[in-house]
Amino acid sequence: MTRVLVINSGSSSLKLQILDTAVEGELAWALVERISESVGTLTVRRSDLTGAPAEERTAEAEFPDHTAALGRVLELAEELHVHPTDLEVEAIGHRVVHGGPAFHEPIEVTPEVEADIEELEVLAPLHNPANLRGIRVARELLPGLPHVAVFDTGFFHTLPAAAHTYAIDRETATKWDLRRYGFHGTSHEFVSRRTADILGRPYGEINQIVLHLGNGASASAIDGGRAMDTSMGLTPLEGLVMGTRPGDLDPGLIIHLIRDRGMSPEDVSTLLNRRSGLEGLSGARDFRELLARVDDGDVDATLAYDVVIHRLRRYIGGYWAVLGDVDAITFTAGVGENVARLRADALATLRGWGVEIDTEANENGTGERIISAPGSRVTVLVVPTDEELAIARACDEVLGLGK
Repeated sequence: MTRVLVINSGSSSLKLQILDTAVEGELAWALVERISESVGTLTVRRSDLTGAPAEERTAEAEFPDHTAALGRVLELAEELHVHPTDLEVEAIGHRVVHGGPAFHEPIEVTPEVEADIEELEVLAPLHNPANLRGIRVARELLPGLPHVAVFDTGFFHTLPAAAHTYAIDRETATKWDLRRYGFHGTSHEFVSRRTADILGRPYGEINQIVLHLGNGASASAIDGGRAMDTSMGLTPLEGLVMGTRPGDLDPGLIIHLIRDRGMSPEDVSTLLNRRSGLEGLSGARDFRELLARVDDGDVDATLAYDVVIHRLRRYIGGYWAVLGDVDAITFTAGVGENVARLRADALATLRGWGVEIDTEANENGTGERIISAPGSRVTVLVVPTDEELAIARACDEVLGLGK
């Protein structure tokens, strides 16, 4: 039995989960939101692998920083008898968004690793600083346990040179490590492996397209377990349309805004990270709100939805060409798992390629399932992602736990 605490630290949030990797079950869960604001919210939940009702503690308070937030989580966890010490946690796993050129595999955190992650902040300024903050706070408050960093970019280290290389001056690219890194790799690997399990086929024999669609969105082409292409690039801005990010755009647009329209680099960064995507097009970053507006005839929301579908179709078709043939297309993450309409519309033009959706299966049911028709040449699935479990498993492997 191996028990791992998994921490996902955001700029103003902290998500924690204690997992038993032997049975792949949750023992405890916590979420702190609105850290550093005047009032934050905190929930700690004790789960029960026997199926008994969960027990929760909630609180509203000011959490000035991540140290205060984690300290309060540990206090409530102790009340519920799910403190890491109570549950005999053996390791702590941390999600880190950008591993850069140095980190391809999960690694135990040392002061040297911390310093290297800090240097990578320039490549992921919205994510890595928050991830590193979580590592440092957890190492301070839970110092007796090994800590492991698991990188979103790791799975995409296998991208062929033709897929990860940008067509810019080689010396400049080499000097600054400018290449496609890809993100959501932990999710893409977990979901693609689970897809092979569901199909009852060896992972190394399946060509897959995985669509991780949430507030952040990415696509991947996977040939026999090896990532061949992915939509995100040097940063998480490239690719599909997202909640507040635009995905693909002409780089000349950025030059134009700075040189010819007087916007500062900081202004452009805010535009592309906070005020684009669904938010920029329609004012609604939540997909449920977007679809409600579409149904009400809102012109902006309808255009935003159409742009999302168009971009998805471009990537699915492009990745099909990269792979040569496709055995499975899998939808995951919040939007991918829950919005049947999007799944049907994204694949509606692929009937001639052997993709047939079972309307009943697509529109009804929950959890992992096949939603393609029995006669479909390509299997289409919905597979809920579980990045926390994947991180916990990685801790097992790195530290040799459970042996």
